[in-house]
Formats: sequence, C-alpha cells, structure tokens
Amino acid sequence: MSTWWGAAAGRLRTAVSNPRSLYLSSSPPASAYHTIQAISREFTGSKVSARDRAQGRIPAVVFAQQLLTGGNINGRSVSRKRLLTTERKQIQAILKSVEPEFICSTTFPLQIRAGSGSSVLLESGTVLPLKIHRDEATGKVLNLVFAWADEGSELKVDVPLVFKGEDVCPGLKKGGYLNRIRPSLKFLCPAEHIPSKIEVDVSNLDIGDRILMHDVEVHPSLKLLSKNETMPVCKIVAAKLERAESGEV
Repeated sequence: MSTWWGAAAGRLRTAVSNPRSLYLSSSPPASAYHTIQAISREFTGSKVSARDRAQGRIPAVVFAQQLLTGGNINGRSVSRKRLLTTERKQIQAILKSVEPEFICSTTFPLQIRAGSGSSVLLESGTVLPLKIHRDEATGKVLNLVFAWADEGSELKVDVPLVFKGEDVCPGLKKGGYLNRIRPSLKFLCPAEHIPSKIEVDVSNLDIGDRILMHDVEVHPSLKLLSKNETMPVCKIVAAKLERAESGEV
C-alpha cells in the first residue's frame, strides 16, 4: 500500500476513534464524516475490477444522478462522470460508522487524486451513495456508485423514517400496536439539506390515530415525491387488530 493510502487510512482511524464526531444525527454536515479518498482510473471491465479488489481497493463511479434517473442531462453533467478506485479499509470503516439503512441518505466529501501516492487533486466535492454492490455469499463490497451532491443541486433521495416517542405514546400504553406502514419517503432534496433520516413523533397518538405523509415535518425545501400525500406512514392499532392491520398500505 502506498504512503498516500497509508496516510489516508491513518486519518480515518483517528476520526473513527472519536465516535462523537461520527455520530449520525438527523441532518449531519458532510464535514462530520471522513473525506473519501479516491484515485482516478481509465479502464473498466471484470479483469480490471478483480485486480483492484485483489490489491485492497474497491472500484467506484460518480456521476450526476440524472444519468441514472433519466432526467435532464447537460454537457457538464456528462463530463463530470468519474471512474474511481477507493481504498477498501477506508470504505469499510466508513460503512461501520453509519447505520446501514442511512448510508444512501448520507452525503460524504470526496477527493479525487491523479494516482496512488499523488498529491495532485483532480476534483473534489460532495457525493451521495446510490448503490453498494456486495458479494451475496461473503457480503464484501464489490463496487460503489455515487452521485454528485454539490451545493445548489437537487437529488431524489429515499429517506428512512425513524419513529420516536413510543415510550410515552398513549395508544401503546393502552396495549396498542405501532403499525409502521412506510419505512421511508422519497423526496427531491437540495443537496445541502439532504436528511440522513426523518424522525416521526408518535408520542401523542392514541389507538386509531395515524400520521399521513403530508403530516411528516421536514425542511421546507424538501419536495415529497408522492402522488398521494394523504397515505399513512404509521397507525396505532388495537392489539387484537394487529394481524389484520399489518398489511395496510
């Protein structure tokens, strides 16, 4: 492993040793996480990827999200597509520092170098993980797909819902059951306001009460991407109705 990779891994160990700096909040700044270090690569293919993995690296790509979703694409978006190689130990440590369900709604700083050991910075910015491909048998990360998430851009993000207030919820104290109908909601988010999670307060719900999509409180810049905002995300049901209600959508 090169001196540069070693130095990057050392900085990551320092960051991970301070869990307060990596604690996942509802809207963490990108600076709260270690900067992903990557080097540029020119070639693709299974043989090239296998060689990278054998050398302790993980192939990656970063591009404008519109290339994947079929949105409007301009020349700059296409030109910013980057083929990358990341260091496995750093990626593994980052993945361990963030709960799995929040990975694809958490942004990270990225620095792209000209090559292993190079001090030449080709490009930097903020990225949002879109896909993490793993080996089905071993669980090892095979490759990564990121989208540019620089300030001023907008991205479609499936944001996980986290329900709070169950310990004081009147309906639950009466023996009711919290039916979590929607585990997440999809929003069009300004890159600077992407929430890693959205907290849904159920502390005042009684049996029969529900919270609808449009009731969920988010930053005003977020646009809910749903054709029916009156669909429920959760409901307090009586225990005897638990089985019947569990399939509600």
